[in-house]
Amino acid sequence: MYLFGGSGHCKVIIDIIKKNNLYEITSIIDDNPVLDKICGIDIVRRVKFNEDDSLFISIGDNKIRKKISNKYTNVNYPILIHSNAVIGINVSIARGTVIMAGAIVNSDTRIGKQCIINTSAVVEHDNIIEDFVHISPNATLAGNVSVGEGTQIGIGACVIQGLKIGKWCTIGAGSVVLKDVPDFAVVVGNPSKIIKYNKEHE
Repeated sequence: MYLFGGSGHCKVIIDIIKKNNLYEITSIIDDNPVLDKICGIDIVRRVKFNEDDSLFISIGDNKIRKKISNKYTNVNYPILIHSNAVIGINVSIARGTVIMAGAIVNSDTRIGKQCIINTSAVVEHDNIIEDFVHISPNATLAGNVSVGEGTQIGIGACVIQGLKIGKWCTIGAGSVVLKDVPDFAVVVGNPSKIIKYNKEHE
């Protein structure tokens, strides 16, 4: 297996892989490496992939994960789940997604590709999480919430049940979301309010 991205997020991915004894990591790919190694694993600038190679994008930025996954389409993107995560019944998780330590994903939730469900995040029942979403540490989504592509739910944010969060939104750290959030909105506060809009994702 190869990892793409040699940052702090990469260290957490390595930890999950090693704890679960899932794969042997061949090397870490990074276009602009700062280090020569991470956790004893060599960092290289490029690799020529074979069709049966596995690649995991170990980058926290949602837009960059989308760009890389669109570039490398003929590789295997595994699903990584920490041994201390709790996954309910009838949960669907798409390729390239990681579920971090202490995270809880409850029943009948659907999680798209290349998502991050970070440390101790709670994703309750019947949620729909679209592709390239990042649910940050200690964020909580109540039941029947939908989150659009590329959205970032900040550390410690809370979203009440039944809401729709649009695509490429930013929910600020500690925000309490009590109503639907439109596409590209940046919301902060308790109760959360829109303070601006992200540029439309290209």
